[in-house]
Amino acid sequence: MADFAVVKATLETDFPDWVVWRSDAGHWYATRSGSLTDQQIQAGHAMTVAAEAPETLRLLLAEQEHPGEGAG
Repeated sequence: MADFAVVKATLETDFPDWVVWRSDAGHWYATRSGSLTDQQIQAGHAMTVAAEAPETLRLLLAEQEHPGEGAG
């Protein structure tokens, strides 16, 4: 696996509205740096997403750009 700092920096560069971290248990998280409106929350936007691997976190962050479009 790539160095945490490199992966974190890459994800935060690709998704600048998010702050990325990894838990002591090794899970990956990203939290929006701003707030959401009620309308955005109802549309499926999340304040925080979690994944077991950075590749999965990347997919979740990409889905958050247009929530609901990838479902189905």
